[in-house]
Amino acid sequence: MTSPTDTQGSVTAVYKVSGMSCGHCEGAVSGEISEIPGVSSVKAIASTGEVTVVSAAPLDEAAVRAAVDEAGFELVGKA
Repeated sequence: MTSPTDTQGSVTAVYKVSGMSCGHCEGAVSGEISEIPGVSSVKAIASTGEVTVVSAAPLDEAAVRAAVDEAGFELVGKA
């Protein structure tokens, strides 16, 4: 059984990140999260603070938090 956010064996999760204000911020967050094993795409939107991540399996939130921290921002939690 798959949920509505699952497509072709992938999982989509949306996270809230504080501190992003521009395209450079989006790129920094996207770049760090995309290095997590299993991540196939990342879309960060500074204006909303939302980061949409598509991965092969659900991600460990601690790994996402560490990636966001490495980029210099704060993971608020799942949106």
